[in-house]
Amino acid sequence: MSIDARRWLMTAVNAPMIAESFVAAPGDGEVVVAIAGCGVCHTDLGYLYDGVRTTHPLPLALGHEISGRVVAAGAGAAAWMGRAVIVPAVLPCGECDLCQRGQATICRAQKMPGNDIHGGFATHIVVPARGLCEVDEARLSHAGLSLADVSIVADALTTPYQAVRRAGVAPGSLAVVVGIGGVGGYCVQLAHAFGAEVVAIDVDDDRLAAIARHGAALTLNARTQDAKAIKAAIAAFAKERGLRRTEWFIFECSGTAAGQATAWSLLVHGATLSVVGFTMDKVELRLSNLMAFDARALGNWGCPPDQYPAALDMVLSGRVAIAPFVETHPLDDINRVFAAVHHRDIKKRAVLVPA
Repeated sequence: MSIDARRWLMTAVNAPMIAESFVAAPGDGEVVVAIAGCGVCHTDLGYLYDGVRTTHPLPLALGHEISGRVVAAGAGAAAWMGRAVIVPAVLPCGECDLCQRGQATICRAQKMPGNDIHGGFATHIVVPARGLCEVDEARLSHAGLSLADVSIVADALTTPYQAVRRAGVAPGSLAVVVGIGGVGGYCVQLAHAFGAEVVAIDVDDDRLAAIARHGAALTLNARTQDAKAIKAAIAAFAKERGLRRTEWFIFECSGTAAGQATAWSLLVHGATLSVVGFTMDKVELRLSNLMAFDARALGNWGCPPDQYPAALDMVLSGRVAIAPFVETHPLDDINRVFAAVHHRDIKKRAVLVPA
């Protein structure tokens, strides 16, 4: 079964995206998803404005935070017909040696919508059925959310979920999140849900005020305090709360050079630094600090699809709030919305919804 569809294409850096009609037809093991919503991620901005290269040559439809409903299925995928789903932001092959050894995030045959294949700024997308995350629509309705809302679970929620889980955050931990727009805001909530006392650092007072109502026990503005003062404030907070002065969990989510420098400056003995945000900018640092503090640094590329149901449950059970941090816009307004997000005129996670 093939479906007449439409998508918006990036054709060049800093050029307006253009609409294109296409036919969506699933191959063996594939499905066509009618898109309910697709979130606008910092990574998408990097492709369009900063010249971050996509694997698939341009023109390319961007977008990797996708939810929708399966409306066509190829051979071997018929069981997915009609189901509401979230499409993982990174789709490993599931068959290679890496996947078989539990290393799906570094699968060399992985497909990322909006990077390796056409993405979700479209009415429909063709993706492998393997790894799709089904959405329980009764629970979704009970949580007061739409299918479009939970598109951001793919990446904005699952990537920090994987980072918090891998780092080993547990009750009694001290977690520090640098950069709380988008991914970072969910990282705060997730670390709190895992039992940590959480410090949130950003340069936007409105964001800090909002996250203080959703899991941050201490908020600090990096625009008004230098790195030394920030570290002293966190140390004082740890002492006040009876938390360890060692083994902090630091999550760099800003995707900026300044944020990465701040995160590095917060290393303490036994610390874990998890790099979640991405920037093309370079940061000068003394790598020997890892040795001196007996600390560790972890990169975080996406989240294995088998972890998506547990991450989604954090939302549907009310342990992580997404509604206050998401706003929807018509897909046809994509160029206006991208510009507004780029210039920080839109501070919530923008989700583009086909008409």
